[in-house]
Amino acid sequence: MADTSFLDWPFLDDRHRTLARELEAWCAANLGGHGPHHHPETIEEVDARCRDLVRMLGEGGWLRHAVPAGYGGVAESLDVRSLCILRETLARHDGLADFAFAMQGLGTGSITLAGSPEMKARYLPPVGRGERIAAFALSEPDAGSDVAAMATTARLDGNHWVLDGTKTWISNGGIADHYVVFARTGPEAGARGLGAFVVDADAAGLTIADRIEVIAPHPLATLRFEGCRVPADRMLGNPGDGFRIAMATLDIFRSTVGAAALGFARRALDEAIARTSARKIFGGTLSDLQIPQAMLADMATDVDASALLVYRAAWTKDVLGRRVTRESAMAKMVATEAAQRTIDAAVQLHGGLGVTKGVKVEELYREIRALRIYEGATEVQKVVIARQTLAAAAGR
Repeated sequence: MADTSFLDWPFLDDRHRTLARELEAWCAANLGGHGPHHHPETIEEVDARCRDLVRMLGEGGWLRHAVPAGYGGVAESLDVRSLCILRETLARHDGLADFAFAMQGLGTGSITLAGSPEMKARYLPPVGRGERIAAFALSEPDAGSDVAAMATTARLDGNHWVLDGTKTWISNGGIADHYVVFARTGPEAGARGLGAFVVDADAAGLTIADRIEVIAPHPLATLRFEGCRVPADRMLGNPGDGFRIAMATLDIFRSTVGAAALGFARRALDEAIARTSARKIFGGTLSDLQIPQAMLADMATDVDASALLVYRAAWTKDVLGRRVTRESAMAKMVATEAAQRTIDAAVQLHGGLGVTKGVKVEELYREIRALRIYEGATEVQKVVIARQTLAAAAGR
Protein backbone atom coordinates (compact mmCIF):
# COMPACT_ATOMS: atom_id res chain seq x y z
CA MET A 1 0.00 0.00 0.00
CA ALA A 2 1.47 3.35 -1.02
CA ASP A 3 2.19 6.05 1.54
CA THR A 4 -0.83 8.38 1.76
CA SER A 5 0.47 10.72 4.47
CA PHE A 6 0.66 13.50 1.85
CA LEU A 7 -3.13 13.66 1.98
CA ASP A 8 -2.80 15.35 5.39
CA TRP A 9 -0.74 18.21 3.96
CA PRO A 10 -2.36 21.67 4.05
CA PHE A 11 -2.32 21.89 0.24
CA LEU A 12 -5.36 19.61 0.14
CA ASP A 13 -8.95 19.88 1.39
CA ASP A 14 -11.25 17.16 2.75
CA ARG A 15 -12.87 16.77 -0.68
CA HIS A 16 -9.47 15.83 -2.11
CA ARG A 17 -8.93 13.26 0.63
CA THR A 18 -12.34 11.77 -0.10
CA LEU A 19 -11.54 11.69 -3.81
CA ALA A 20 -8.25 9.88 -3.15
CA ARG A 21 -9.90 7.21 -0.98
CA GLU A 22 -12.78 6.59 -3.38
CA LEU A 23 -10.51 6.46 -6.42
CA GLU A 24 -8.11 4.07 -4.67
CA ALA A 25 -10.98 1.67 -4.02
CA TRP A 26 -12.19 1.94 -7.62
CA CYS A 27 -8.69 1.32 -9.01
CA ALA A 28 -8.21 -1.75 -6.81
CA ALA A 29 -11.53 -3.14 -8.05
CA ASN A 30 -11.19 -2.22 -11.74
CA LEU A 31 -7.50 -2.02 -12.62
CA GLY A 32 -6.25 -5.27 -11.14
CA GLY A 33 -4.85 -3.83 -7.92
CA HIS A 34 -1.20 -4.78 -7.47
CA GLY A 35 -1.56 -8.21 -8.99
CA PRO A 36 -0.35 -9.28 -12.45
CA HIS A 37 -2.48 -8.37 -15.44
CA HIS A 38 -2.05 -8.36 -19.19
CA HIS A 39 -0.72 -5.20 -20.77
CA PRO A 40 -1.62 -4.62 -24.44
CA GLU A 41 1.24 -4.44 -26.91
CA THR A 42 -0.03 -4.34 -30.50
CA ILE A 43 -1.55 -1.13 -31.86
CA GLU A 44 -4.95 -2.83 -32.07
CA GLU A 45 -4.75 -4.05 -28.48
CA VAL A 46 -3.64 -0.65 -27.20
CA ASP A 47 -6.44 1.13 -29.08
CA ALA A 48 -9.05 -1.26 -27.73
CA ARG A 49 -7.75 -1.00 -24.17
CA CYS A 50 -7.71 2.80 -24.32
CA ARG A 51 -11.29 2.89 -25.55
CA ASP A 52 -12.28 0.53 -22.73
CA LEU A 53 -10.48 2.67 -20.15
CA VAL A 54 -12.13 5.88 -21.33
CA ARG A 55 -15.52 4.16 -21.09
CA MET A 56 -14.72 2.79 -17.62
CA LEU A 57 -13.44 6.14 -16.36
CA GLY A 58 -16.55 7.81 -17.69
CA GLU A 59 -18.88 5.28 -16.11
CA GLY A 60 -16.99 5.62 -12.84
CA GLY A 61 -17.55 9.38 -12.87
CA TRP A 62 -13.84 10.22 -12.86
CA LEU A 63 -13.85 12.04 -16.19
CA ARG A 64 -16.26 14.58 -14.72
CA HIS A 65 -13.16 16.11 -13.11
CA ALA A 66 -11.81 16.90 -16.59
CA VAL A 67 -14.70 19.23 -17.54
CA PRO A 68 -16.35 22.15 -15.67
CA ALA A 69 -19.60 21.84 -13.73
CA GLY A 70 -21.69 23.69 -16.29
CA TYR A 71 -21.05 20.86 -18.75
CA GLY A 72 -21.38 17.81 -16.52
CA GLY A 73 -18.26 18.29 -14.44
CA VAL A 74 -17.63 18.36 -10.71
CA ALA A 75 -16.11 21.80 -10.06
CA GLU A 76 -16.96 25.20 -11.52
CA SER A 77 -13.48 25.33 -13.07
CA LEU A 78 -10.81 22.68 -13.49
CA ASP A 79 -9.39 21.83 -10.06
CA VAL A 80 -5.70 21.08 -10.55
CA ARG A 81 -5.32 19.35 -7.19
CA SER A 82 -8.07 16.90 -8.11
CA LEU A 83 -6.47 16.32 -11.50
CA CYS A 84 -3.13 15.62 -9.80
CA ILE A 85 -4.65 13.16 -7.32
CA LEU A 86 -6.41 11.39 -10.17
CA ARG A 87 -3.28 11.13 -12.29
CA GLU A 88 -1.04 10.09 -9.40
CA THR A 89 -3.43 7.36 -8.27
CA LEU A 90 -4.22 6.05 -11.75
CA ALA A 91 -0.52 6.02 -12.72
CA ARG A 92 0.37 4.05 -9.60
CA HIS A 93 -2.09 1.35 -10.68
CA ASP A 94 -1.98 1.44 -14.49
CA GLY A 95 0.00 3.76 -16.77
CA LEU A 96 -2.45 3.39 -19.64
CA ALA A 97 -5.37 4.35 -17.37
CA ASP A 98 -3.51 7.52 -16.42
CA PHE A 99 -2.89 8.22 -20.11
CA ALA A 100 -6.57 7.72 -20.97
CA PHE A 101 -7.67 10.12 -18.23
CA ALA A 102 -5.01 12.74 -18.94
CA MET A 103 -5.80 13.02 -22.62
CA GLN A 104 -9.50 13.59 -21.97
CA GLY A 105 -8.47 16.63 -19.92
CA LEU A 106 -5.70 17.90 -22.17
CA GLY A 107 -7.78 17.33 -25.29
CA THR A 108 -10.61 19.50 -23.98
CA GLY A 109 -8.73 21.91 -21.70
CA SER A 110 -8.40 24.50 -24.46
CA ILE A 111 -12.15 24.26 -25.17
CA THR A 112 -12.86 24.77 -21.46
CA LEU A 113 -10.62 27.85 -21.41
CA ALA A 114 -11.47 29.49 -24.74
CA GLY A 115 -14.41 27.77 -26.41
CA SER A 116 -17.74 29.43 -27.11
CA PRO A 117 -20.75 28.25 -25.07
CA GLU A 118 -21.98 26.34 -28.13
CA MET A 119 -18.63 24.64 -28.59
CA LYS A 120 -18.42 23.70 -24.92
CA ALA A 121 -21.94 22.27 -25.02
CA ARG A 122 -21.06 20.20 -28.09
CA TYR A 123 -17.73 18.73 -26.97
CA LEU A 124 -17.40 18.73 -23.18
CA PRO A 125 -20.36 16.66 -21.89
CA PRO A 126 -19.64 13.53 -23.99
CA VAL A 127 -15.96 13.68 -23.03
CA GLY A 128 -16.93 13.85 -19.36
CA ARG A 129 -19.15 10.81 -19.83
CA GLY A 130 -16.44 8.83 -21.63
CA GLU A 131 -18.46 8.73 -24.85
CA ARG A 132 -15.98 10.71 -26.97
CA ILE A 133 -12.19 10.61 -27.01
CA ALA A 134 -10.21 13.85 -27.10
CA ALA A 135 -6.73 14.80 -28.35
CA PHE A 136 -4.37 17.80 -28.35
CA ALA A 137 -2.39 18.40 -31.56
CA LEU A 138 0.44 20.85 -31.02
CA SER A 139 3.75 19.17 -31.97
CA GLU A 140 5.12 19.00 -35.51
CA PRO A 141 8.13 17.28 -37.06
CA ASP A 142 10.14 20.52 -36.77
CA ALA A 143 8.19 22.27 -34.01
CA GLY A 144 8.18 20.45 -30.70
CA SER A 145 9.87 22.42 -27.97
CA ASP A 146 9.87 25.49 -30.23
CA VAL A 147 6.14 26.01 -30.69
CA ALA A 148 6.75 29.32 -32.46
CA ALA A 149 8.36 27.39 -35.34
CA MET A 150 5.00 25.84 -36.25
CA ALA A 151 4.50 25.37 -39.99
CA THR A 152 0.89 24.10 -40.22
CA THR A 153 -1.23 26.85 -41.76
CA ALA A 154 -4.88 27.88 -41.59
CA ARG A 155 -6.36 30.29 -44.14
CA LEU A 156 -9.85 31.71 -44.06
CA ASP A 157 -12.02 30.77 -47.05
CA GLY A 158 -15.56 32.05 -46.69
CA ASN A 159 -17.06 30.54 -43.57
CA HIS A 160 -14.36 27.88 -43.23
CA TRP A 161 -10.71 27.73 -42.22
CA VAL A 162 -8.58 25.53 -44.48
CA LEU A 163 -5.78 23.67 -42.68
CA ASP A 164 -2.63 22.32 -44.32
CA GLY A 165 0.32 20.70 -42.58
CA THR A 166 1.49 17.83 -40.38
CA LYS A 167 1.20 17.11 -36.67
CA THR A 168 3.13 14.32 -35.00
CA TRP A 169 3.55 12.55 -31.65
CA ILE A 170 -0.18 13.14 -31.14
CA SER A 171 -1.51 11.16 -28.19
CA ASN A 172 -4.82 9.42 -28.97
CA GLY A 173 -4.02 9.92 -32.64
CA GLY A 174 -6.07 7.42 -34.59
CA ILE A 175 -8.72 6.84 -31.92
CA ALA A 176 -9.78 10.40 -31.01
CA ASP A 177 -13.16 11.80 -31.98
CA HIS A 178 -11.80 15.36 -32.08
CA TYR A 179 -8.45 17.14 -32.06
CA VAL A 180 -7.59 20.59 -30.73
CA VAL A 181 -5.23 21.72 -33.50
CA PHE A 182 -2.86 24.70 -33.52
CA ALA A 183 -1.92 26.35 -36.82
CA ARG A 184 -0.49 29.55 -38.24
CA THR A 185 -3.32 31.92 -39.16
CA GLY A 186 -1.44 35.01 -40.27
CA PRO A 187 1.87 36.49 -41.37
CA GLU A 188 2.94 37.51 -37.88
CA ALA A 189 6.26 35.94 -36.91
CA GLY A 190 6.74 33.42 -34.15
CA ALA A 191 4.06 32.80 -31.57
CA ARG A 192 1.92 35.82 -32.46
CA GLY A 193 0.46 34.34 -35.65
CA LEU A 194 -1.06 31.13 -34.26
CA GLY A 195 -4.68 30.06 -33.96
CA ALA A 196 -6.46 27.13 -32.30
CA PHE A 197 -9.21 24.98 -33.82
CA VAL A 198 -11.39 22.02 -32.89
CA VAL A 199 -11.28 19.52 -35.74
CA ASP A 200 -13.54 16.47 -35.82
CA ALA A 201 -11.76 13.23 -36.63
CA ASP A 202 -13.96 12.62 -39.67
CA ALA A 203 -13.26 16.03 -41.23
CA ALA A 204 -12.47 15.81 -44.95
CA GLY A 205 -8.78 16.40 -45.55
CA LEU A 206 -7.63 14.97 -42.20
CA THR A 207 -5.88 11.62 -42.42
CA ILE A 208 -3.84 9.44 -40.08
CA ALA A 209 -0.53 9.43 -41.91
CA ASP A 210 1.25 7.01 -39.58
CA ARG A 211 0.84 5.19 -36.29
CA ILE A 212 3.83 5.53 -33.97
CA GLU A 213 4.97 2.66 -31.74
CA VAL A 214 6.90 3.61 -28.60
CA ILE A 215 8.54 1.73 -25.71
CA ALA A 216 5.48 2.09 -23.46
CA PRO A 217 2.58 1.23 -25.80
CA HIS A 218 0.21 4.19 -26.11
CA PRO A 219 -1.91 5.30 -29.09
CA LEU A 220 0.20 7.85 -30.98
CA ALA A 221 -0.02 9.06 -34.56
CA THR A 222 1.09 11.52 -37.19
CA LEU A 223 -1.79 13.56 -38.62
CA ARG A 224 -1.85 15.08 -42.09
CA PHE A 225 -4.04 18.05 -43.04
CA GLU A 226 -4.53 18.58 -46.77
CA GLY A 227 -7.12 21.21 -47.59
CA CYS A 228 -8.95 20.27 -44.38
CA ARG A 229 -12.00 22.53 -44.12
CA VAL A 230 -13.05 23.47 -40.59
CA PRO A 231 -16.16 25.61 -39.90
CA ALA A 232 -15.18 29.11 -38.81
CA ASP A 233 -17.05 28.75 -35.53
CA ARG A 234 -14.69 25.92 -34.51
CA MET A 235 -11.89 28.42 -33.89
CA LEU A 236 -11.02 28.91 -30.23
CA GLY A 237 -10.80 32.61 -29.46
CA ASN A 238 -9.50 34.81 -32.27
CA PRO A 239 -6.70 34.59 -34.84
CA GLY A 240 -3.43 35.07 -32.98
CA ASP A 241 -4.76 33.60 -29.71
CA GLY A 242 -3.39 30.12 -30.34
CA PHE A 243 -0.11 30.40 -28.48
CA ARG A 244 -1.76 31.97 -25.44
CA ILE A 245 -4.41 29.23 -25.39
CA ALA A 246 -1.81 26.48 -25.72
CA MET A 247 0.33 27.88 -22.91
CA ALA A 248 -2.70 28.45 -20.64
CA THR A 249 -3.73 24.83 -21.21
CA LEU A 250 -0.26 23.53 -20.42
CA ASP A 251 -0.15 25.82 -17.38
CA ILE A 252 -2.96 23.67 -15.94
CA PHE A 253 -1.87 20.25 -17.10
CA ARG A 254 1.93 20.43 -16.76
CA SER A 255 1.68 19.95 -12.99
CA THR A 256 -0.36 16.81 -13.60
CA VAL A 257 2.50 15.29 -15.62
CA GLY A 258 4.55 15.60 -12.45
CA ALA A 259 1.72 13.91 -10.57
CA ALA A 260 1.72 10.97 -12.99
CA ALA A 261 5.49 10.62 -12.55
CA LEU A 262 4.94 10.72 -8.81
CA GLY A 263 2.46 7.85 -9.11
CA PHE A 264 4.98 5.78 -11.05
CA ALA A 265 7.67 6.56 -8.45
CA ARG A 266 5.42 5.62 -5.52
CA ARG A 267 4.65 2.28 -7.16
CA ALA A 268 8.37 1.69 -7.81
CA LEU A 269 9.16 2.42 -4.16
CA ASP A 270 6.41 0.04 -3.02
CA GLU A 271 7.74 -2.68 -5.31
CA ALA A 272 11.31 -2.10 -4.09
CA ILE A 273 10.28 -2.28 -0.43
CA ALA A 274 8.39 -5.50 -1.03
CA ARG A 275 11.27 -7.04 -2.98
CA THR A 276 14.06 -6.08 -0.57
CA SER A 277 12.00 -7.15 2.45
CA ALA A 278 11.36 -10.60 0.96
CA ARG A 279 14.66 -11.31 -0.83
CA LYS A 280 16.82 -13.62 1.29
CA ILE A 281 20.54 -12.92 1.10
CA PHE A 282 23.60 -13.40 3.34
CA GLY A 283 21.56 -14.83 6.18
CA GLY A 284 19.01 -12.01 6.22
CA THR A 285 17.04 -9.94 3.74
CA LEU A 286 18.20 -7.43 1.18
CA SER A 287 16.58 -4.67 3.23
CA ASP A 288 18.92 -5.45 6.15
CA LEU A 289 21.93 -4.26 4.13
CA GLN A 290 23.09 -0.65 4.28
CA ILE A 291 23.46 -0.01 0.54
CA PRO A 292 19.88 -1.06 -0.28
CA GLN A 293 18.74 0.99 2.73
CA ALA A 294 20.57 4.04 1.34
CA MET A 295 18.90 3.49 -2.04
CA LEU A 296 15.48 3.25 -0.40
CA ALA A 297 16.20 6.44 1.56
CA ASP A 298 17.02 8.32 -1.65
CA MET A 299 13.90 6.97 -3.32
CA ALA A 300 11.62 7.95 -0.42
CA THR A 301 13.12 11.44 -0.28
CA ASP A 302 12.74 11.93 -4.02
CA VAL A 303 9.09 10.90 -3.78
CA ASP A 304 8.32 13.37 -0.99
CA ALA A 305 10.23 16.22 -2.65
CA SER A 306 8.31 15.63 -5.88
CA ALA A 307 4.97 15.52 -4.07
CA LEU A 308 5.70 18.82 -2.32
CA LEU A 309 6.44 20.58 -5.61
CA VAL A 310 3.50 19.01 -7.47
CA TYR A 311 0.90 19.90 -4.86
CA ARG A 312 2.48 23.32 -4.23
CA ALA A 313 2.00 24.13 -7.93
CA ALA A 314 -1.55 22.76 -7.95
CA TRP A 315 -2.51 24.66 -4.77
CA THR A 316 -1.05 27.89 -6.16
CA LYS A 317 -3.15 27.56 -9.30
CA ASP A 318 -6.36 26.56 -7.50
CA VAL A 319 -6.22 28.83 -4.46
CA LEU A 320 -4.22 31.87 -5.54
CA GLY A 321 -5.60 31.74 -9.06
CA ARG A 322 -2.49 32.95 -10.80
CA ARG A 323 -0.24 31.71 -13.56
CA VAL A 324 2.04 28.94 -12.33
CA THR A 325 4.50 28.80 -15.19
CA ARG A 326 7.49 28.63 -12.84
CA GLU A 327 5.88 26.38 -10.24
CA SER A 328 4.51 23.87 -12.75
CA ALA A 329 7.81 23.75 -14.62
CA MET A 330 9.62 22.96 -11.37
CA ALA A 331 7.06 20.31 -10.46
CA LYS A 332 7.22 18.67 -13.87
CA MET A 333 11.02 18.74 -14.07
CA VAL A 334 11.78 17.51 -10.56
CA ALA A 335 9.05 14.86 -10.43
CA THR A 336 9.86 13.27 -13.79
CA GLU A 337 13.62 13.25 -13.21
CA ALA A 338 13.18 11.93 -9.66
CA ALA A 339 10.82 9.22 -10.88
CA GLN A 340 13.40 8.10 -13.44
CA ARG A 341 15.99 7.73 -10.65
CA THR A 342 13.53 6.00 -8.35
CA ILE A 343 12.38 3.50 -10.95
CA ASP A 344 15.95 2.81 -12.06
CA ALA A 345 16.89 2.06 -8.45
CA ALA A 346 13.88 -0.23 -8.10
CA VAL A 347 14.98 -2.16 -11.18
CA GLN A 348 18.50 -2.44 -9.73
CA LEU A 349 17.19 -3.75 -6.41
CA HIS A 350 15.20 -6.41 -8.27
CA GLY A 351 18.36 -7.69 -9.95
CA GLY A 352 17.78 -9.77 -13.07
CA LEU A 353 14.09 -9.92 -12.30
CA GLY A 354 13.91 -6.14 -12.77
CA VAL A 355 14.59 -6.35 -16.49
CA THR A 356 12.22 -9.26 -17.08
CA LYS A 357 9.28 -8.49 -19.29
CA GLY A 358 6.00 -8.55 -17.40
CA VAL A 359 7.52 -7.52 -14.06
CA LYS A 360 6.03 -4.25 -12.80
CA VAL A 361 9.29 -2.33 -12.40
CA GLU A 362 10.27 -3.20 -15.98
CA GLU A 363 6.94 -1.78 -17.14
CA LEU A 364 7.48 1.37 -15.05
CA TYR A 365 10.96 1.75 -16.55
CA ARG A 366 9.39 2.00 -20.01
CA GLU A 367 6.48 4.17 -18.85
CA ILE A 368 8.52 6.92 -17.19
CA ARG A 369 10.88 7.75 -20.02
CA ALA A 370 8.46 9.71 -22.20
CA LEU A 371 7.34 11.93 -19.31
CA ARG A 372 10.75 13.60 -19.28
CA ILE A 373 10.07 14.72 -22.86
CA TYR A 374 6.38 15.42 -23.48
CA GLU A 375 4.65 18.67 -22.48
CA GLY A 376 8.07 20.30 -22.39
CA ALA A 377 11.33 18.37 -22.05
CA THR A 378 13.40 18.74 -18.88
CA GLU A 379 15.85 21.01 -20.68
CA VAL A 380 13.01 23.31 -21.77
CA GLN A 381 11.69 23.43 -18.20
CA LYS A 382 15.11 24.63 -17.05
CA VAL A 383 14.96 27.49 -19.54
CA VAL A 384 11.44 28.37 -18.38
CA ILE A 385 12.44 28.30 -14.71
CA ALA A 386 15.54 30.40 -15.31
CA ARG A 387 13.68 33.03 -17.33
CA GLN A 388 10.88 33.25 -14.78
CA THR A 389 13.38 33.54 -11.94
CA LEU A 390 15.37 36.26 -13.69
CA ALA A 391 12.23 38.19 -14.58
CA ALA A 392 11.01 38.03 -10.98
CA ALA A 393 14.39 39.25 -9.72
CA ALA A 394 14.40 42.13 -12.19
CA GLY A 395 10.94 43.20 -11.02
CA ARG A 396 11.78 43.39 -7.34
